[in-house]
Amino acid sequence: MLRRYTFAFAVSTASCLNYTTPPSPAAVSDASADTFTPDGTTPTPQPGTCTPDGGSPPPMAPNGYYTQGATVCTPAGTPHLFHGVDRPTLEFCPDSTDPSCTHLSADDFQLMGSWNANVVRVALDQDRWLSAAALYDPNYASTVDQVVAWAEAAGLDVILDLHWSDRGDLTVTSSAKQAAGNSEQQPMADVNSIEFWKEVAARYRGDGRVLFELYNEPNSVSWSIWLYGGMSGGYEYAGMQMLYDAIRNDAHADNVVIAGGLDWAFDLSQVKQYPIQGYNVMYAAHVYRAGDPGSQWQTNFGYLAQQNVAPVIITEFGDNQSTPNCTSAWDTSVIAYADQWSMSWSAWAWYATGSGTLESLCAFPSIISDWSATPSVQGQAVLAALQNYPRAEDAGTDAAPEAAADAGDDGGPAGDADAGALDATTGDEGGAGALDATTIEAEAGSAGAGDEGDAGIGDETGDAADADASADDSDGDDGPDGGE
Repeated sequence: MLRRYTFAFAVSTASCLNYTTPPSPAAVSDASADTFTPDGTTPTPQPGTCTPDGGSPPPMAPNGYYTQGATVCTPAGTPHLFHGVDRPTLEFCPDSTDPSCTHLSADDFQLMGSWNANVVRVALDQDRWLSAAALYDPNYASTVDQVVAWAEAAGLDVILDLHWSDRGDLTVTSSAKQAAGNSEQQPMADVNSIEFWKEVAARYRGDGRVLFELYNEPNSVSWSIWLYGGMSGGYEYAGMQMLYDAIRNDAHADNVVIAGGLDWAFDLSQVKQYPIQGYNVMYAAHVYRAGDPGSQWQTNFGYLAQQNVAPVIITEFGDNQSTPNCTSAWDTSVIAYADQWSMSWSAWAWYATGSGTLESLCAFPSIISDWSATPSVQGQAVLAALQNYPRAEDAGTDAAPEAAADAGDDGGPAGDADAGALDATTGDEGGAGALDATTIEAEAGSAGAGDEGDAGIGDETGDAADADASADDSDGDDGPDGGE
């Protein structure tokens, strides 16, 4: 939900990006007009298959996954779904080793595992990773290494999510607001994002349990620019195909990649016309109560699963309404829809806002009310759903418990790197009991939020402790609908 961070850098007309003229969109078959209903009557879900076209699966990163139609598959050819949580802080904390800001520790990931999550999505900022950036953090890469090691030790796969960028300007020194001259949420990735993915993918190409989410919540650009890159609003952006190619062709990594749609990742309606050319590709949707009505789920992203086009993962969702309207009903409805169509999901956000008030927890939104992982109102729905899925030890897994990262030129993930683990208390998980699993209307309390692109949780960019202070400005995620 960090969709709203932006800063801009005007680039000269002499392009530094090598994007190609997009071909004409391919013809698209008509999608079903049916939408989700609580009784599950629309259209009949079909079981996923891992039988590869042509008889052999595509290349896979070690201990990782491949995709076949709308199914993610293990090396053994077993369908796999990701169910987990989103973990912010590394996109906005100035010092990645400062536990008072990041709240990162081995115990924190063990708590996620105790909820029965099998994946964690970690938000990153390219300017803290890239050594040429003014905001470069020399401990950042080793901190990410440590996070990956902690997560995998807790039984979690890891989605590395490029959450913030700089519109091509590595000289930016601020991440205080979603505007030009800041390292925050932007409309689309840029030339520096290409370098980011070259380095990150090379570092983790030997660990298939690490997935790459190319860019968080694209918005305000055309589908052509979303895929191929190009000039928009005076800035030059890198498209999803360019980021994918950097991972496959430059970093030689076969890890699963994830691409979020337009409209702050709510809209994947044109993916059949503008698909990423390649293999092991998933598509991400963000679904917030403010601005993402259930009546549009099928046409915006559900059809990809229903028509066996590509795997879908809802990498952010939540009820970002202010009290007293914030409930667990929205989360329950999103999860029910994902389950119905064998979509993966991760909930926004595993983050305890500074005040811990119901108002701040709803506006962010947060699924934990403290760093002991006491579930919030929405977290109770997420916890109940996670505990309903088979345990990893019961379901079996092909992924090795330890990272097998390729050292590459960067030396590879430092499993024992000191990332400034903070003194998070494991404490009581909050004793949330199982919720009533009855689904509700997808539009649960359809409180519209206007333009998703205006809500942002500005404070998150600077001081984590104050993140909740700006929650009142958020309609859900960073973007138009949600949390960050």
